Amino acid sequence: MENWTVRRVTPADAGRLRALRLEMLADSPLAFLETLAQAAARSHEGYAQRLRMSADGPELSQFIVDPGGGPLLGHAGGTAIPDEPLVTVVFSVYLTPATRGGKLLAQLVEAVADWSTAAGRHELMLEVVVGNGRAVRAYEKLGFEDTGVRLPHPTVPVLTQLQMRRKI
Repeated sequence: MENWTVRRVTPADAGRLRALRLEMLADSPLAFLETLAQAAARSHEGYAQRLRMSADGPELSQFIVDPGGGPLLGHAGGTAIPDEPLVTVVFSVYLTPATRGGKLLAQLVEAVADWSTAAGRHELMLEVVVGNGRAVRAYEKLGFEDTGVRLPHPTVPVLTQLQMRRKI
């Protein structure tokens, strides 16, 4: 299971990333900002377009865990935000169930951190649904700290998210 590569996406990954995105939304529907139906309705070209925007440059990135063919094993994105120019927001972090609890989360987060640092941003921020203790503990092991900030979930108003940050 250690024959994987964590790398930045390319437009050629569209089909495999679409499959992973659908898995992500079926497995953890509250963790992401779109529904399974919305993602399923997006065309192959729609996925390729998103990947073209994430494949290079300092404002938006996506990283995947590629076992060298077949289904992808994980994903994490990073984006700059205008309100905090020295912070990268980590988004859409997902590992397939069989790969959770190992090294892949750290490798994905470090890929985002390396990209962020190269872009001149030296802090990572992410949000986790309150009650998702497993995710909070996993991020704490990677150096993230709960900021105490609580925000309404952007798509499910009855839920709350907690904010975590980490200096790079």
